[in-house]
Amino acid sequence: MTMALVLAVPRRLAEGARFLSDAEPGAWQGWDPTWMLGRRIWGKRIGIVGMGRIGTAVGRRAKAFGLSVNYHNRGRISPETEAELEATYWDSLDQMLARVDIVSVNCPSTPATYHLISARRLQLMRPEAYIVNTARGDVIDEDELIRCLEEDRIAGAGLDVFENEPEINPRLLALAKKGKAVLLPHMGSATLESRIDMGDKVIINIRTFFDGHRPPNRVLPGRD
Repeated sequence: MTMALVLAVPRRLAEGARFLSDAEPGAWQGWDPTWMLGRRIWGKRIGIVGMGRIGTAVGRRAKAFGLSVNYHNRGRISPETEAELEATYWDSLDQMLARVDIVSVNCPSTPATYHLISARRLQLMRPEAYIVNTARGDVIDEDELIRCLEEDRIAGAGLDVFENEPEINPRLLALAKKGKAVLLPHMGSATLESRIDMGDKVIINIRTFFDGHRPPNRVLPGRD
């Protein structure tokens, strides 16, 4: 889903699909060399915020699409994985944000990551940069993100999560209609296979607990 948004926003896929579905018959006049121009992602730099299991999976897919993988994390990933992805580690999130073309937010929501992508950090992004969030909405200062999009201080956003969901800021919806954002209704795990896996995991944990053993997937109070 992250890669779908990484592709959709710079290439204006949702905007193009909406044009055809909403157009009157005959409104489209055919291919034009300067119409619906977006940006290719091959050769660009992606900055992954949170290089855990999901972030690493995004890195593998991004590399396959010709993106240069950069990441910020609480600690470095293994040298073997860094070498596999040809990934560049940034100890400073600020420095990474100022240098990449696409930012992918893949960290969990914790007190430490609340508005991690703050107003100040959004200001560091380049005007040609895009941001994608498939993690949790409150990792980004949504009000400031909206201002950046409205004022063309960043190029676009792809969001599957929102700070106050299920409520969606009307200004975000207006930006989506203008082609500045691609918005999805928190459907990152919405595949039949994923939901079956999630149900199986719940059953395994319940059975393990009632068998007197430690469940494999525990939620511990006070832990990230």
